[in-house]
Amino acid sequence: MYGGRVSATRTPELPPFVRLVGDPVRWRLLQALAGSDLRVRELVDSLDQPQNLVSYHLAKLRAARLVTARRSSFSGRDTYYHLDLGRWAEEWADVGAALHPGLRSDVVPPLPDRTCGSVLFLCTGNSGRSPMAEALLRHRGAGAVEVASAGSHPRPLRPNAVRVMAEYGIELEHQPTHVDALRHRRFDWVISLCDKVREVCPELPGHPTMVHWSLPDPEATGATDAVTLPAYRRTAAELERRIGYLLPRITGSAPARVIRRDR
Repeated sequence: MYGGRVSATRTPELPPFVRLVGDPVRWRLLQALAGSDLRVRELVDSLDQPQNLVSYHLAKLRAARLVTARRSSFSGRDTYYHLDLGRWAEEWADVGAALHPGLRSDVVPPLPDRTCGSVLFLCTGNSGRSPMAEALLRHRGAGAVEVASAGSHPRPLRPNAVRVMAEYGIELEHQPTHVDALRHRRFDWVISLCDKVREVCPELPGHPTMVHWSLPDPEATGATDAVTLPAYRRTAAELERRIGYLLPRITGSAPARVIRRDR
C-alpha cells in the first residue's frame, strides 16, 4: 500500500476574463451585442432588466474594453454599443491556452463551395461605406455569399473609397443605387452601416436578419480627400474585421481569422 504523502497542489484562480463574462446579465448583453450594435433602451428591452442594471454591467464590459460606445451620428442623443469581437477572440484564446496550449489554433477553415446566403449593405449615400463593405465581403466570401449595396440618398462613388480598396487589392467599380431599386429582391441579411439609414430603412421582403454596424461617415472628418483618406482606411479596417466575423454566421463555418492591418 502506498504510504507516501500526496503533496497539496494550489488550485489555479479562475481567469478574470471568465469571471467577467460569467455573470448572467453580462453574458446576455454580450449575446445581444454579438449580433448587432444596439442602444441602451434596446438592450433593456432585450434583457427585460432595469436600465440602471444594464448600464452598470455595460460599464464593466467597457472598462474591460470588450464593449465600446459611440454617439449616434443621426440623432446625436442616442449611443450605440458595440462588442469588439476581435478583442473577445484574443481574450478567449488566452483562456484556452491557459487551460491547455493545444487549444490555441490559427487554422483558417475553408469556405463552402456553394452560395450560402445573401447580404445587402446600406448607408445613406451608397458612395463609401456600403460599396466598400460589398467589395470586401465579395472578396472574402469568394462566391459563398451573394452581396449588394444601396443607399437612401445615393451620391457618386467617393474617390477615397476606390483608393483604399485598391490597397486591399480590390478594384472598386460601383454604381450608387437607391434602396428602392432592390425592394423586390430577397436578402437573408440586411446590414445598415450608418445610424441615419437604420432609422429610415424601408421594410424588405422575406423578413431578413437585420443587423446594425454603427460606423461614422469618413467624409465627416474633413473637406478634402487628403484629410479624409485616413478615415477611409479606418473604416475599411473596421469593415474587414467585422466581415471576418460575419462570414461564419452566414456560411456556418468556423470563425475566419481576420487579417489585421496597422495604418
